[in-house]
Amino acid sequence: MTDAPTGRQAAFHVLATGYTSSTGPGVAATVSYVTDGDLHIVIDPGMVASQSVITDALAGLGLGPADVTDVVLSHHHPDNILNVGLFGRARVHDHKAVYLGHDWTDRDAEGYEFTPSVKLIATPGHSAEDITLLAGTEQGVVAFAGDLWWRADGPADDPVTIDRALLRASRERVLAVADLVVPGHGAPFTPSQTTPR
Repeated sequence: MTDAPTGRQAAFHVLATGYTSSTGPGVAATVSYVTDGDLHIVIDPGMVASQSVITDALAGLGLGPADVTDVVLSHHHPDNILNVGLFGRARVHDHKAVYLGHDWTDRDAEGYEFTPSVKLIATPGHSAEDITLLAGTEQGVVAFAGDLWWRADGPADDPVTIDRALLRASRERVLAVADLVVPGHGAPFTPSQTTPR
């Protein structure tokens, strides 16, 4: 059995390519967008130089914050969630629930399917609540992996990991299905033998 979505109908755009203090002027999240049918999903609307980085990128796709139907938070660190409030009409998904307005609906993210092409899996290790969104696209499976990797080079030994063995297992799980990985603070990369495990 594979974690890969069965469908290949989704499309994606990176709205903002993130960085860390070692690769940029500060810290910024990689913010992404996935669409499939009527779904308009923003992933990790975290720290960026200005909120307009996110809203201008959406506008370039013909969308505004009110058009976003869902927000996925890969984990609850501030650098990955700081701008979630831009999307007040969207359902917000994390590892254990879906939130909308004052409604809180418990559900485990593991195996949650938005559509046959878009699903969530639990990938703890960087934090206890890490999840990855897998999108089946015409080009293959794209994994929006949050901080399982900050960027293509890792870091191999994540300095804030809660459990190195768990992080490695989650990385291996993602690499088993991903044709492209979108990390938490860098540009998308194609996995290879040199990708940190």
